Formats: sequence, C-alpha cells, structure tokens
Amino acid sequence: MSDTTTISVAGDPGYDITVGRGLLETLGEKLPAGAQKVLVVHPPTLAAQAEALRAQLMGDRQVLLAEIPDAEQGKRVEVAAFCWQVMGQADFTRTDVVVGFGGGAVTDLAGFVAATWLRGVALVQVPTTVLGMVDAAVGGKTGINTAEGKNLVGAFWPPVAVVCDLDLLDTLSKNEATAGFAEVVKAGFIWHPEILDLIEADPTGIVDPKGEAFRRCVELAIDMKARVVGEDLREAGLREVLNYGHTLGHAIEHAERYRWRHGAAISVGMVFAAELSRLAGRLSDDVAQRHRTVLESLGLPTTYRAGAFQTLKATMQRDKKSRGSMLRFIVLDDLARPTVLQAPDESLLFAAYQEVGA
Repeated sequence: MSDTTTISVAGDPGYDITVGRGLLETLGEKLPAGAQKVLVVHPPTLAAQAEALRAQLMGDRQVLLAEIPDAEQGKRVEVAAFCWQVMGQADFTRTDVVVGFGGGAVTDLAGFVAATWLRGVALVQVPTTVLGMVDAAVGGKTGINTAEGKNLVGAFWPPVAVVCDLDLLDTLSKNEATAGFAEVVKAGFIWHPEILDLIEADPTGIVDPKGEAFRRCVELAIDMKARVVGEDLREAGLREVLNYGHTLGHAIEHAERYRWRHGAAISVGMVFAAELSRLAGRLSDDVAQRHRTVLESLGLPTTYRAGAFQTLKATMQRDKKSRGSMLRFIVLDDLARPTVLQAPDESLLFAAYQEVGA
C-alpha cells in the first residue's frame, strides 16, 4: 500500500485517482461514508471477483451485483434499464453508491446508470483494464450506444474516486493489454512524448503490467487526462484534444459492429489524423511516420479497408464533435501540439484515407 500514486482531478468537487497494488482490499474506504447500499456493476468474466468484492464490502451495507454483457454489448439502454430495475427494487437513495468494476464499457455504463438514477448518485470507478484505467474511468464521461453510433447518449458525471489496482491487470492477455495501450500512445502524441520514448526503448516489454516502464506510461497517460478534464469537464474546449484519432476510430468500430477492439480502431484513427495533419501542411513527415512505427511495434493495426471511405464519412457526420454538417478533427501541429481542423475539404479527407486504406 505504500507504493501508491495519487493523481488529483481539479473540480468542484474534485476527486483522486489512486494507482498502485493491493488497492482493492481497502476499497470500502473510498465509498461515501453515508452509503448504505452499493451496486457493483461487472461483466461475466469478473463474476467471481465481484462476489468476493461484495463479501468484502458488506459489513453494515447492502451490496448488490449487476452482471452485464461484456464489451460494447453492455452499453445498451436495455442494460441500463436492468440496472435501474435492480436499484429501484432495492430502494436505492441519493446517499447510495454505484461501483463500476470492469473495463471501459462497464465503467461507461455504470457511470451512465449513476448519473441518471435519481438524477445522480455517487460513483466509484474500479477499472480492470488498461483502457479503463487510462481513459474510460477518468473524466466523468458516461454513455451508451445506439444503432446510429457510439456514445451518442450520455452524461457528464464525475466519480467520487477512481481506484486503479494494477494487480487486476496481471492476468490480462497480451492482446488485451496491447489494445488498451493505444490510448497510452495517444497521450504520448498529444501531451507526454516521454511515453513514445519509453515504447521505442522496449516495445515488447512495455506492455508487461509488472514492469516499471508500463506503470510509468500508465501514470503519465492518467496524468494527462486528469489535467485536461480538470480544466474542461464538459468538452467546451481543451478536452476535445482527447478525441485524437477517435473520429475515424469510432466510425470503424460502428462499421465493424464493435467486433474490433476500441484500441485497434483508435490506432488506425490516429494514423489517419496524422496523415490529415501532414497533408494539411501542419505536421512533418517524420512525426506522421512515427505514428506508424510506434503503433506497429506494439502490434496495433495502422490500415483499414480500402473503399470504405464514404461509409465511414457518413458515420463521422454524426460524430459528437461535428457542428451541423461541418466535420471537425483533432490534428497535430507537432508533438504535444494538438489543435482543431474544421471543415476540411473532402478531397483532403479522401487523400488522408488513401494513406490508411488497404
């Protein structure tokens, strides 16, 4: 417990993100003092750990478990309605708490349920994947998907605490850890270039959750997000930079009916954004190429289907960053210098897509 890192998110109120090992054992200390009922939202793969967590948290509290479908299948309004039903039958009040125990999809759904029950109850996030720790669980963005696109329904609802127990990552498959690392790479390009140096020094070892370099990268990525969302909770300005690679990435996820991992889609999206930056005369060839080199060294994809541009463009028109029919992209002027490119010409978009189409 002594080897913990605390990263604070500014706000009113703010909250702390704790990173370390053995943190699950003291989770009860992170729950609001007056909470008499706890809803632990978890995927099927964590059923045994959720049951153990329920036994640990019981004491004088009533602890309920809500098992939801894994991955993006859990981010549906029918699943949220199931959680609301569990809370209603248990007489959940505004002094009670929801715990999101799982990967990014679970924390998104748990956050949305907490934000909407009685117009908002306390939320504690316990992410169990790399993606959850560095991205989904931090920042108060919650959401569910619709047939038209990803995360189109949601609310801004910051947690009261985020607990990142690195012990939970030790059993992750290499593919799972690598896919989550796409968001870490994003933090390297838009904020902390040290991450890119660490990956290039040891691209194979960097995804080992037991390694010091892995932890350093995760903490840098969390620090980046904490700083950004602490300044701009509701994406009125600065927070938009976190969408680097996500406009095309979300469109790919939608086109693949969420069979692609989020990190894989975002990896292609970042290469597209880099090429868009380069072709717009903003980014050097070297930095654009560095995207491919870093991502490919981790085994992440950097290409998508040729000929899919028009389908993807139609989905991008519904992206949350769009304004009317005007597409907007986060691009780079240089390493750690993200900015917004508004209404790029379709010929420029098509040319950038040609660089990732295969």
